[in-house]
Amino acid sequence: MRVASVLGRRPVLKGAGLFVAGMSTRSAMSAPISGGHLKVAGAVGSASETLDPAHQSMATDYIRGHLFYDGLVSLDDRLNPRPALAEALDSDDLLTWHIRLRRNVRFHDGAVLTADDVVFSLLRHQDPGIGSQQYALARTMQSVRAVSPLMVEIVLQTPNSDFPAILGISNFAILKAGTRDFRTANGTGPFRCQEFAPGIRTVAVRNSEFWGEKPHLDSVELIAIPDEMARHNALMSGDVDLIATVNPRLVQMLEKAGFGIVESPVGTYTDLSVRLDQRYGHSPDFVEGIKFLLNREQIRQSVFLGFSRLGNDQPIPPESPYFNNQLPQRVYDPDKAQFLLKRSGFLGETIPLVCSPAALASVDIAVVLQYAASRIGQKMAVQRVPADGYWTQYWMKSSLGFGNINPRPAPSLTFEVGFASASPWNESRWHNPYFDRLLQEAKSTRDDAKKRQLYWDMQELVASGSGVCIPNFTNSLDAYAPHICGLRPSQAGQLMGYDFARSVWLSEKQGRKA
Repeated sequence: MRVASVLGRRPVLKGAGLFVAGMSTRSAMSAPISGGHLKVAGAVGSASETLDPAHQSMATDYIRGHLFYDGLVSLDDRLNPRPALAEALDSDDLLTWHIRLRRNVRFHDGAVLTADDVVFSLLRHQDPGIGSQQYALARTMQSVRAVSPLMVEIVLQTPNSDFPAILGISNFAILKAGTRDFRTANGTGPFRCQEFAPGIRTVAVRNSEFWGEKPHLDSVELIAIPDEMARHNALMSGDVDLIATVNPRLVQMLEKAGFGIVESPVGTYTDLSVRLDQRYGHSPDFVEGIKFLLNREQIRQSVFLGFSRLGNDQPIPPESPYFNNQLPQRVYDPDKAQFLLKRSGFLGETIPLVCSPAALASVDIAVVLQYAASRIGQKMAVQRVPADGYWTQYWMKSSLGFGNINPRPAPSLTFEVGFASASPWNESRWHNPYFDRLLQEAKSTRDDAKKRQLYWDMQELVASGSGVCIPNFTNSLDAYAPHICGLRPSQAGQLMGYDFARSVWLSEKQGRKA
């Protein structure tokens, strides 16, 4: 089972279903030019930013990860796994995987990549003391060992046909064995770390010894500008060349000013979770009533200004080949919501609703929900908390609160991380043994038709039973100056799945000075 062939069975992106709005002819047509400095502004940054792949959790961390490191597998624009540091991944039973590494790959310090580096990198995620974001997934690897200098054997606890896609998650980047100091980055990636000041800026310079296709840019500077207007103004004034997380309300203004917009329908969503193990969530009527109270079309139009697709309280987006298009769409129904909330015994009681700028658009969605609730006699107290500390102090701790979930490379991973009974990131604390059995069955089969039916059944179970409400899937919006070329849409997330620096170039070689 080779990652280069069998795992690439879905067609490579050719534009269908994805589009670029506002891309200039010059940007789309000019031939690649080598050289120049690119300055990029993300929307989130803090002093907790890190160069340790195990701890990456913010967009700016993911960008740094793609600049400096490589994984065994990379994910293309449609989230298909492709060979990276691994030339091939083979398995006869989906349980034992053999990984053959590329030859003559070097870390930034000159050391040659070996199987020992892979073993170290993967096993450190299993150490509770590391605090890896992927601790739960790493524990599914029963053993990881070097068979030869360029061959690694991984035995899983249970069969998993999507294991190569899991290895494409940026947290599983490969480090030099023994790495413990992350004041700088020593990866195999296309750029070297010249400067890293958490919460301030990162400067990356081209790695002339990179094993793959060389990047066009000489250097990249990454900063964070959390203030929305300040970020857009920085682009328009020429202080930065490229920004992520564009406000939909500013798209038309940017286009009129000559800036390009890349729009990608990604699997990202902002969800409202009702904790099923807390007071309100104990009532199925309350949970269902809240779902009928969400006006999805109004949220799509007034919050996202049309730059989203309707959600249906399950996490598989419409562009996925496994999307259940036969599942009846839940619609806004205030009468049904009022009936259910009254039957739950909570109608008229003031319900706390926690939101934050940290969860994209959650503040606006909370206001829409609060207004709809007021019209049927349901009081809601919207508690807006700061972005700083939201994910550690409020997320998954509030009775009703918002999350912001990034796209994942396979439906099985989406379900396992967010909805499996044993998952630490099960936002609503939903437990369904039958769902868990279907998930394991889907992971254990190579039969795509069977897998599709299993995923359809699982979407129905999540939509009807969990406490997660998914009103919309957001479209990622990035904006760029006219001299930026090579950007394209990606289902993997903003800025080409955080991997833009490997592909973009400047139409004028001199570009911006570092």
